[in-house]
Amino acid sequence: MSEVKKVATRQSYGEALVELGKEHENLVVLDADLAAATQTGKFKAVFPERHIDCGIAECNMMSIAAGIASTGKVPFASTFAMFAAGRAFEQVRNSIGYPHLNVKIGATHAGISVGEDGASHQCNEDIALMRTIPGMTIINPSDDIEAKAAVKAAYEMDGPVYLRFGRLAVPVINDNPDYKFEIGKGVTLKEGTDVAIIATGLCVNSALEAAEKLAADGISAEVINIHTIKPLDEEIVLAAAKKCGKVVTVEEHSVIGGLGSAVCDVLSEKAPTPVKKIGMYDKFGESGPAVALLAKYKLDGQGVYEQVKEYLA
Repeated sequence: MSEVKKVATRQSYGEALVELGKEHENLVVLDADLAAATQTGKFKAVFPERHIDCGIAECNMMSIAAGIASTGKVPFASTFAMFAAGRAFEQVRNSIGYPHLNVKIGATHAGISVGEDGASHQCNEDIALMRTIPGMTIINPSDDIEAKAAVKAAYEMDGPVYLRFGRLAVPVINDNPDYKFEIGKGVTLKEGTDVAIIATGLCVNSALEAAEKLAADGISAEVINIHTIKPLDEEIVLAAAKKCGKVVTVEEHSVIGGLGSAVCDVLSEKAPTPVKKIGMYDKFGESGPAVALLAKYKLDGQGVYEQVKEYLA
């Protein structure tokens, strides 16, 4: 059996910027002294005149990106999610969101899979923060293929976009000729009838693994990949809820304000359905190997399987 290809979505981000940069001279990349970690150093190596290192000054970087966007160029402002959404929230809200400027935020190292960097750098609140900004599009890709497609789609649309990428290398699951990426459109990866597992980011692979284990127990689980948290694909969520009668959401993020909350907002208003939210339960992360942390907080395939099984019981 051949080994599954694994790629960190932050690497996909850097590679996608290089390819887009070859096609579009108006694309500019900003970074906050983390070009090696965010992988924007790849862009800098090819287009040094279009890469701006703003230093350890994330708030200033967002304001610079806003100014650049106002000239008609398309800036990608890049740093860790903790700094992009957390430290620079005011500038993202007031300088980018309020005037609805065409700034793309490349937020890497999101979630507990940052690993050994610990709780201070493991941002599990960024989706919740960005969801509150009017007009902000939020994309959380599940793998290398989806991440590259998301960067391209973000460039092509007008308006602010928050792109969420991870540090950990994750399995490539969208490597098929039928794959199509469209902002705001979820993807049904597996049909099912007993429960709908709606996942985002690296947890999409966990959901697929859990569905396999559930199938062995005679449980038919539908698996849906929600790469765009905002605007949410309400149609696919409502259809899955009506079909299965029970919903589980899975995310490498707080269960407060993220994918689970977005799904519950829709269902409570349009199709009341029992929902189990799987994610970080009002806790900070901790330092440790990424894979071990995902297992401890039950966000890997086995953990999701156990929680879904318990929920259905």
